[in-house]
Amino acid sequence: MPALSLAEHFACLPDPRVERTRLHGLIDILTIALCATISGADGFVEMQAWGRAREGWLKERLALANGIPSHDTFNRLFARLDPEAFQRCFLAWTQALREVLPPPADVASPTAPLTHVALDGKRLRHSFDRHTGQAALHLVSAWATEQRLVLGQVKVEEGGNEITALPELLRLLDLAGCLVTIDAIGCQRELARQIIEQGGDYVLAVKGNQPALLEDVQLFLDDAHEQRFVGIAHQEHRTFDADHGRQERRAYFVTGEVAWLRERHQSDGADSWAGLKSIGMVESRRRDGGPDTPVSVERRYYISSLAAEQAGSAKRFAEAVRGHWGIENTLHWVLDVAFGEDDCRVRKDHAPQNLATLRQLAVNLLRQEKTAKVGVKTRRLKAGWDLAYLERVLAS
Repeated sequence: MPALSLAEHFACLPDPRVERTRLHGLIDILTIALCATISGADGFVEMQAWGRAREGWLKERLALANGIPSHDTFNRLFARLDPEAFQRCFLAWTQALREVLPPPADVASPTAPLTHVALDGKRLRHSFDRHTGQAALHLVSAWATEQRLVLGQVKVEEGGNEITALPELLRLLDLAGCLVTIDAIGCQRELARQIIEQGGDYVLAVKGNQPALLEDVQLFLDDAHEQRFVGIAHQEHRTFDADHGRQERRAYFVTGEVAWLRERHQSDGADSWAGLKSIGMVESRRRDGGPDTPVSVERRYYISSLAAEQAGSAKRFAEAVRGHWGIENTLHWVLDVAFGEDDCRVRKDHAPQNLATLRQLAVNLLRQEKTAKVGVKTRRLKAGWDLAYLERVLAS
């Protein structure tokens, strides 16, 4: 099966079933589920139907001592499978995949951007259960922007928020040489310190959840912008986008003059924001329509551990800010549109979380297959129609 085989990386996964009732091997079930998901199946009944349609092909590759599992077997296994153990196996598999992939362009260059990892949360809207009072599943995922890989995910505990899940997700990742971006909810002193201690760097959005920090950064940068940064060492980068009648000009400003900010936000004589070296602002001027359409102006503010004095620091800052939304556009959007994740009504026990991990496994494989110049949804259909193409996806 896959070059980075499930048998190798998922062999240590505990089987939750009673031994005397196991009619199908654990790896067989997982492999059929993965192949079916890649090929367009979105639920357990579809997994069974796909398996029966491709039984001959599967028997050449798997033991299948008792044929194709029923949809009830898929359901019971994924409901009872330990999601944390499943995620650990997924992380090991992903790390192995990263090691065999070519590095992102120019990462070997001493002036290249750090490998970018974006963290963001997503709620599976239809995973709630009114009868049991179970809330919709909320997951926080890590996305490698250049390699287009899901690196891992962690469940937000019921009644909690992403702040409690982000440290756990960071602990699962090797951040050495990585630039981590998180939206405003991740702008927390403890998270900044954790990223630095794990060998990474950060660019964190600053909004109203850190009112004192936001006020200081906003006043300084707005005033500096008003004065055209006279007397303030800084770098700038500008971009222009036009599409479907929309025009948007963005200006990125970064400065390393943050000694005053570190001093104002000291705690017990130590810097509250570990590794803080620069602050940045993005000014976006957008027009939707013709020349008579009013221009909307928006400014966003950030703190960062990246040095602002290096050549290209503003461009690097711009790439981090824009690249962060790749997790929305190239992961969460794909999961909803190509995999119907938000419409999935699987709710029993651990099944929603385990299926989310399975979908991310499928996304990683589909993203790495480069021969089909089509979107992920069409690649799924192609894998369902063409077994040779499915084999290429599994070997990618």
